[in-house]
Amino acid sequence: MAVRAAKVQDAAAICDIWNSVIRDTLVTFTTEEKHPQAIAALIKNAPNPFFVAADPSCGVVGFATYGPFRSGPGYAFCKEHSIMLHPSARGQGIGHRLMDALENAARTQKVHSLIAGISGQNPGAVAFHRSLGFSDAGCVKQAGFKHGQWIDLILMQKIIGQPH
Repeated sequence: MAVRAAKVQDAAAICDIWNSVIRDTLVTFTTEEKHPQAIAALIKNAPNPFFVAADPSCGVVGFATYGPFRSGPGYAFCKEHSIMLHPSARGQGIGHRLMDALENAARTQKVHSLIAGISGQNPGAVAFHRSLGFSDAGCVKQAGFKHGQWIDLILMQKIIGQPH
């Protein structure tokens, strides 16, 4: 299993993983599916890293990236990340490898803090982030509404850089 920078050609596979999570779970609050053209543009033009885990026999099985946490120059060194794995890739250490790559890239870009915004319906993601050294930063009750129910937003944080 190789963790590498995403390529434009990976966009459809990334969409397949992301869209199944959007359609079928409460793991993400979004209800709008991703389109390969938009993901390809994100990979090609974004200033932030975008990594995939790729298996030579079955292709892309996961991805990780980050973007702004909030707008405004004071938040420039704080980023919110996304990580998603195909169900067949979970529990094999692939998520840890993707996050290692993402954290290393973040340090290179002088990111100070990574934020995880986790659905309250995803306790596995909370445990995963704790195993990576993230700590609890708060909970926004009933922050999202999807599939007819209110969902809490759990915020976790990991300080990865030194003060500027």
